[in-house]
Amino acid sequence: MFAVIVLLVARSLSGQGRDEALRRAVEQVAAAEPTSRIVILDRASGNVIAARQLTAASRTLAAPGSVLKPLLLYRALETGQWDSSNRIACNRQLVIGRHRLGCSHPNAAPFDAREALAWSCNSYFAGMARALRPGQLMSLLRPTGLLDTTGLTTGEALAEFREPASLEEQQLAMLGLSNIRITPLELAVAYRWLANELAAHPQSAATRTVAAGLTDSTDFGMASGASTSGASIAGKTGTAEGVTSSGTHGWFAGIAPAQDPRVVIVVFVPSGRGADAAQVAGQVIAKARLTLR
Repeated sequence: MFAVIVLLVARSLSGQGRDEALRRAVEQVAAAEPTSRIVILDRASGNVIAARQLTAASRTLAAPGSVLKPLLLYRALETGQWDSSNRIACNRQLVIGRHRLGCSHPNAAPFDAREALAWSCNSYFAGMARALRPGQLMSLLRPTGLLDTTGLTTGEALAEFREPASLEEQQLAMLGLSNIRITPLELAVAYRWLANELAAHPQSAATRTVAAGLTDSTDFGMASGASTSGASIAGKTGTAEGVTSSGTHGWFAGIAPAQDPRVVIVVFVPSGRGADAAQVAGQVIAKARLTLR
């Protein structure tokens, strides 16, 4: 399986040992997955700790799918454009234009924001897109760094984003399925931004909602495959189709520990689904034998 893995790691008093453990884990994963791309960055400084085919990781452009949802939800809550108590019902049969986007979560009462994030409810986020004015999507994404090159290597691909021209386009963009393509390295930087925001504003409604939703996602929701390592991880999966192919690629983006984020993990699998990417992330943490507490 080809995979792109990006880990952002904070140094502490035991940071040197942790870095070495992660380097060994990356090598073990790379040996089992010889076509994988792996990058490790320091969360505090953003400097590269270790890398395997960093250039390739910085040039892979793909639709982000649902890994976009936590970033947009945090920003919408932070700026007062959405309320976490808003509830939206889902019949699991969402259709937007020619796209059938039925949810795979269990039948449930109308979700609030935390529940919708845990179960990656497309109907909820499509409903949230209705509350945005034209042009707001760019303003929500810009502070995250997702649409900018990272400066971590030369010759990076720049994220592609086109402001939606209709409600349908805005809903599909909110779901990470159209109008936007990003690199794994850009997503890593954006989730590092999110981790910093959660740490800096622990009592805000935006932090409480998004942090809890990401933790629920790995505990019992759509990203549960990442929790097999036994580490405290909070994260989100994403699946999307390529531009020229009906095949899917998968993402996982997460932070650890869930309650005190010091590590950010991004996994990109060009052929597969988000669940596959989540399992790869769990393997890396498990091989490093880190509880990250």
